Amino acid sequence: MTFSSLKNHLLIAMPALHDGVFDRTVIVVCEHNAEGAMGVVINRLVDINMSDALRAVDIQPSEEMIHRPVYWGGPIQPQHGFILHSPRGKWLSSLEVNDDLALTSSPDILQAIAQHEEPQRYLLALGYAGWGAQQLEAELQDNAWLHGPLDMAVIFELPAGERWQAAARLLGVDMRLLSGAAGHA
Repeated sequence: MTFSSLKNHLLIAMPALHDGVFDRTVIVVCEHNAEGAMGVVINRLVDINMSDALRAVDIQPSEEMIHRPVYWGGPIQPQHGFILHSPRGKWLSSLEVNDDLALTSSPDILQAIAQHEEPQRYLLALGYAGWGAQQLEAELQDNAWLHGPLDMAVIFELPAGERWQAAARLLGVDMRLLSGAAGHA
């Protein structure tokens, strides 16, 4: 079997995935190679806002930051923030997802955000999702996930609660019509 990277794709949890962690999630796959995969959940909010998050790292937020949500990025390192953003820009610690999208974990980007500089579009995720070697492939084989093209509008323009259905619609799939039971031919 040849390896096919899902970096720069969306993972969409199938209705049958009821693990209490990734139910109805959409994940941007930021890295995927033979050693494993990592990504951030883009449709599950936490109960703090961007203003709270910036204050927690001693950065003075602007007043409107109280209206910007913060996302649960996944169960790994939930105490760390990861900024998924466009354009990529030049930051101290970034992982390129594609020509226009990156995941950055260095504080310089938070300072820029607080001062209304670049990036133009971003979301802050606490933690990330990770898979060991062949783990994601096994979950795909078990029909836990759909995968499809990354779409900037789904990531940055839609409300969090609409992203699961919208990501599936990119593939022509209506999640309301799918059964929670998986089968193999």
